[in-house]
Amino acid sequence: MDEVRIIEIKQNVFKANQINADGIRKELKDHGSFLINLMSSPGAGKTTTLTKLINTLKEKLKIVILEADIDSDVDAKKISKETGVEAIQLHTGGMCHLDAAMTKQGLDEIRTEKPDLIILENVGNLVCPAEFDTGAHISFNILSVPEGDDKPLKYPLMFEVCDVVIINKIDVMPYFDFNLEKCKENILFRNKKATIIPICAKTGEGIDNVANYILELLRNFKGKEE
Repeated sequence: MDEVRIIEIKQNVFKANQINADGIRKELKDHGSFLINLMSSPGAGKTTTLTKLINTLKEKLKIVILEADIDSDVDAKKISKETGVEAIQLHTGGMCHLDAAMTKQGLDEIRTEKPDLIILENVGNLVCPAEFDTGAHISFNILSVPEGDDKPLKYPLMFEVCDVVIINKIDVMPYFDFNLEKCKENILFRNKKATIIPICAKTGEGIDNVANYILELLRNFKGKEE
């Protein structure tokens, strides 16, 4: 009996996804839209961070949010209500991640004309979302203090693929066994080029730093188009 070669199937799936992802990036570049893939574990503060960030940037940029969840539209409604920007809910049908094809479905539903910035809030999970290229130009991760400073060691791929790591909930560091410098060291162990930005989404501390970083990304992106 021939050996079942499962690895070939997996490679084919990733190859097809990569082709779709590259197509998305090209199409977005042609329209002048920059896509951020935002990932984290559940409860790390993605939606609260997004809300504060959008309200900081919305006077300067035309922004759209793609909100991915296994079910419900709670977060999309919250973001739309608290920021006034277009928010599109994506249901994954039980899947724990988004791939490029799912992202494309969301992009096709955008009504805002030529947004400058599209932020994809991926499904809350530190494993599956890291494996699939969504077509984003850059990937962010939010790591919250209560999760512990050792998460980059336990979930290597997530921190290897993310260009930016936002450390959230720094206001509660005194109450948890969390060493900020050790956490930074662990992140850089996985990705020497990672940008690390500590924040407290609840109070707004550090949000300006994230906003300024994104504005610089957009300036570089728009410059490359010219």
